[in-house]
Amino acid sequence: MAAVRALVASRLAAASAFTSLSPGGRTPSQRAALHLSVPRPAARVALVLSGCGVYDGTEIHEASAILVHLSRGGAEVQIFAPDVPQMHVIDHTKGQPSEGESRNVLTESARIARGKITDLANLSAANHDAAIFPGGFGAAKNLSTFAVDGKDCKVNKEVERVLKEFHQAGKPIGLCCIAPVLAAKVLRGIEVTVGHEQEEGGKWPYAGTAEAIKALGAKHCVKEVVEAHVDQKNKVVTTPAFMCETALHYIHDGIGAMVRKVLELTGK
Repeated sequence: MAAVRALVASRLAAASAFTSLSPGGRTPSQRAALHLSVPRPAARVALVLSGCGVYDGTEIHEASAILVHLSRGGAEVQIFAPDVPQMHVIDHTKGQPSEGESRNVLTESARIARGKITDLANLSAANHDAAIFPGGFGAAKNLSTFAVDGKDCKVNKEVERVLKEFHQAGKPIGLCCIAPVLAAKVLRGIEVTVGHEQEEGGKWPYAGTAEAIKALGAKHCVKEVVEAHVDQKNKVVTTPAFMCETALHYIHDGIGAMVRKVLELTGK
């Protein structure tokens, strides 16, 4: 019996020592030291839309891909759009303007934002760590007049203000597809990409945009659709997206590269 009692006592002592440890075998003092490393705060990212639909607003696949990658990166996202009329409304089944129809950029963008959207006039760089602009013809029609005026285009005053605010604050700006023309117009001398500079048999149908970007005073850098170009000096990150005719997952991957670089530049 004495031997049994000794065995039980030794096991109880071992169990007591085990329960004093945290999962992984850490003592209370070790746990306290571990908890000194506080999780870093999430990056606060402003996403600026230009409507809903590739030919007269935001390219929906691009906006969705950006939101997915931002979510995966742990970012806090707030969505904005200017409260202005669209340049025109396109019937996407025909690729032609719908005569006599008008829509509002903020109202249409709310479709993508699932209703959670704010007027761009209320966006302040002081409240965010980065800004991202998806493409779609809305960037060239509603956020600027690039679709009509090319290098002589004007940029929406709120878009111009936001770009300058983030740039002056040293906060990163991400743009994809045709949207880099906005930054090229407003932030002179920056580096961006819209992909390749030759059509290459239709693979890069909007390759001529590269020359317009150069005419705006920016440097164009040739990149593949799965890549992002980082202008480290100006903290501007761009990727071609639907400037390239290719499989959707390649576009998704390039947008992911852009988002990751933007988040890295926030330092969060």
